Amino acid sequence: MKSSAVTRIPVLRVAPASPAEAVAHFGASLAFHADVSDVAAALAADGGDGEGDPGFVVVDSRSTESWDQGHVPGAIHLPTALIPEQAGRLLDRAVPVVTYCWGPGCNGATRAALALAELGYQVKEMLGGFEYWVREGFEFETWEGRERRPADPLTAPAGAADCGC
Repeated sequence: MKSSAVTRIPVLRVAPASPAEAVAHFGASLAFHADVSDVAAALAADGGDGEGDPGFVVVDSRSTESWDQGHVPGAIHLPTALIPEQAGRLLDRAVPVVTYCWGPGCNGATRAALALAELGYQVKEMLGGFEYWVREGFEFETWEGRERRPADPLTAPAGAADCGC
């Protein structure tokens, strides 16, 4: 492809990174992020009741009202503002933490992950948050009990155990 043609293609106006730079970037991204399907699969492998040991703990960083509206089964409720005073009592520094908040339009899980990292915890952020947990059809808890909604075909393949990615 000619150089002049590349500059007319918006996607390629800024050249792609080198393969080595891409490996570093995407490898780092996976060190900081987990998706809801992977979190759900790990929790389900341990019975799915929050009683097993998937090797990490899930932290819901939202308000009490949000928690009551629905949360990941087995998650620990630790609003971001309370992390400095309560994390040491609720979490073990030897166990990695996966934070989540509402969804991709909210950076609450990022703020919670930062607060936990500043306290010495190994932490990842669950991409998609509670919104995508529900949209992908995973069971969640409310103050009334457990619920599950049908998977949104725009976020999860109909009838498949996972997306295959």
